[in-house]
Amino acid sequence: MAAPEAWRARSCWFCEVAAATTMEATSREAAPAKSSASGPNAPPALFELCGRAVSAHMGVLESGVWALPGPILQSILPLLNIYYLERIEETALKKGLSTQAIWRRLWDELMKTRPSSLESVTCWRAKFMEAFFSHVLRGTIDVSSDRRLCDQRFSPLLHSSRHVRQLTICNMLQGATELVAEPNRRVLETLASSLHTLKFRHLLFSDVAAQQSLRQLLHQLIHHGAVSQVSLYSWPVPESALFILILTMSAGFWQPGPGGPPCRLCGEASRGRAPSRDEGSLLLGSRRPRRDAAERCAAALMASRRKSEAKQMPRVAPATRVTRRSAQESLTAGGTDLKRELHPPATSYEAPGTKRPPSAPAATSSASSSTSSCKRAPASSVPQPKPLKRFKRAAGKKGARTRQGPGTESEDLYDFVFIVAGEKEDGEEMEIGEVACGALDGSDPSCLGLPALEASQRFRSISTLELFTVPLSTEAALTLCHLLSSWVSLESLTLSYNGLGSNIFRLLDSLRALSGQAGCRLRALHLSDLFSPLPILELTRAIVRALPLLRVLSIRVDHPSQRDNPGVPGNAGPPSHIIGDEEIPENCLEQLEMGFPRGAQPAPLLCSVLKASGSLQQLSLDSATFASPQDFGLVLQTLKEYNLALKRLSFHDMNLADCQSEVLFLLQNLTLQEITFSFCRLFEKRPAQFLPEMVAAMKGNSTLKGLRLPGNRLGNAGLLALADVFSEDSSSSLCQLDISSNCIKPDGLLEFAKRLERWGRGAFGHLRLFQNWLDQDAVTAREAIRRLRATCHVVSDSWDSSQAFADYVSTM
Repeated sequence: MAAPEAWRARSCWFCEVAAATTMEATSREAAPAKSSASGPNAPPALFELCGRAVSAHMGVLESGVWALPGPILQSILPLLNIYYLERIEETALKKGLSTQAIWRRLWDELMKTRPSSLESVTCWRAKFMEAFFSHVLRGTIDVSSDRRLCDQRFSPLLHSSRHVRQLTICNMLQGATELVAEPNRRVLETLASSLHTLKFRHLLFSDVAAQQSLRQLLHQLIHHGAVSQVSLYSWPVPESALFILILTMSAGFWQPGPGGPPCRLCGEASRGRAPSRDEGSLLLGSRRPRRDAAERCAAALMASRRKSEAKQMPRVAPATRVTRRSAQESLTAGGTDLKRELHPPATSYEAPGTKRPPSAPAATSSASSSTSSCKRAPASSVPQPKPLKRFKRAAGKKGARTRQGPGTESEDLYDFVFIVAGEKEDGEEMEIGEVACGALDGSDPSCLGLPALEASQRFRSISTLELFTVPLSTEAALTLCHLLSSWVSLESLTLSYNGLGSNIFRLLDSLRALSGQAGCRLRALHLSDLFSPLPILELTRAIVRALPLLRVLSIRVDHPSQRDNPGVPGNAGPPSHIIGDEEIPENCLEQLEMGFPRGAQPAPLLCSVLKASGSLQQLSLDSATFASPQDFGLVLQTLKEYNLALKRLSFHDMNLADCQSEVLFLLQNLTLQEITFSFCRLFEKRPAQFLPEMVAAMKGNSTLKGLRLPGNRLGNAGLLALADVFSEDSSSSLCQLDISSNCIKPDGLLEFAKRLERWGRGAFGHLRLFQNWLDQDAVTAREAIRRLRATCHVVSDSWDSSQAFADYVSTM
């Protein structure tokens, strides 16, 4: 009897509290109830009025509401604002209640956007709070406009920050200044522990103050936080200083900017903490005996950027110049060999056939000449780096104005939209990139006008870097390559449509140097571009040779390279050490995806990659063209002999109409579990003879689990022939079938469903029916899908075939 008495006591307490709070409610709350009684809608129930009163006084009644029985609490949950609804989540779960439906309704009513169909939302509370944080930070939502968002007892940013896993910074770095402000210190501390992904979209030119705020933000989120991924999207005209800032900070380099406050976390972390096992090799201190090319170049570029920033800040005192003599005295006093510090081994390109004395390093002559010139010239006469070139304005506008105020957002947006058409790409390379090349060749950066930064340190760095549609200038490409050569914590790198050009050779060299580093973790590389100076198969061979421990490689080139056309003038070809005829050593590749440009591909080169990839489990070929079906058969035979672990094989946009025997050879392979023929014109020739042969091969294959045939004009006749795979005399274990975009009509689909019912195979998995002609008879289509859902999970859409055909004809 104790439980019912406790239930009754809690219910009586709730009624008493609700009655008392209702009497104390203002007349504003009672007026709608009186007016609604005379309207068409029924007045709110007494329980609902009590619930509203309790939700309005949760600051006093919160602990008592948490102790309410489940049925009463379930009715109160939809009446709470987002802050108390988030706080009561754990208590509701203990009582067997779910708030997911409430958060989904809040999303639909307040965010007013529909999630992508490809997105699977597992927690609507986290999704809502993350989007709410971004809207409040950017000022795109008014929390006072809705009672469910407004509560004076809570800070919207602080309360939602612990749910933020992904943060996007757009345009002129909106939000960076607000996050590093002193009132939001707790918000930034919470983000440092919860945030994992930082994205930049559509960045514009920013001022020095915004970059200084971004520097502090990246330092706390990456170096002292948990951010492991940085992604940049759609930056047609990257600002070199801002791009290098993001890149070097992501790689772990840090030094406070001019006039910036010192980091209190660095001081707290350094007291009473011993360096980690490999931290000694990462710190760039004055006691370090040698600095590699990547660190020297990054430090030089950072120094140049800070010097240009200091010139633009009139209130900051100019940095004290350090002469070479004072630097030499300090290094000598510290016991460091000056020559070894200033002239490390060279990593520059060397022309083939060049001979060098065995006792003399490569940089002896250049280093000695630069050293002597530095000794002759005073510190004031050292050539200073020229300011970075800005983009060219349209005709009639002279000079570039510095944007530092919010009133210039419209002008920045104009530049962002229209600057690409007026940008002159040729001859606009940054001069500091040439200086960076000199630093790479082994010269002292200070002799080239870029003072070395002995105070720079390298902290924690990210593990995933993604650059989507960010054109890389020579300066940016050099910086990226130099950082990559020692970026041992990097696990995944994505470079998509960056216009690398000949810089791909520097990238390959840096990846080869990174692979030789102890503790290299790079396991995934995604590379795509419009053009490549190397044919795609030679580029693949070079990458696999440079990174033998790579697990995932995705590479795509849209247009043929210049080497495919020997008549192109000025085609000097790649360095000899990039392309070689020697065999590729065995690698650890498990997933290979290749998107080919137009033109026939040499099958032997692809076979050489496959032979060296004995651990390959997934292969995808997009738009591949071979000179003959025999070449395609050679590739398939190589897969059967050397790639015994292959489980998934995909072909997209390939003309396999003349390769029917090779397709049958694949379907008889007893090691493959999933095969995809997407838009491969399989049934263009001899469909009446080929379909029975294909079905017979599949009926005898007991290991094939998935077959995807989108875009092959299967039709009703082909679908009914394919139904025989599930007959009683079949040993097939097929459980996933994709027949999207195959000109299937409702009557054919209905007959297919009836045959499955007749054979009684039971549920066989998933059936995808996207973009078929099912709208021609909606009643028959619904009946067919109803029957199919008794045997499998059907995924379809409401596709308008007539409109699609009209669109196709209009583009012919």
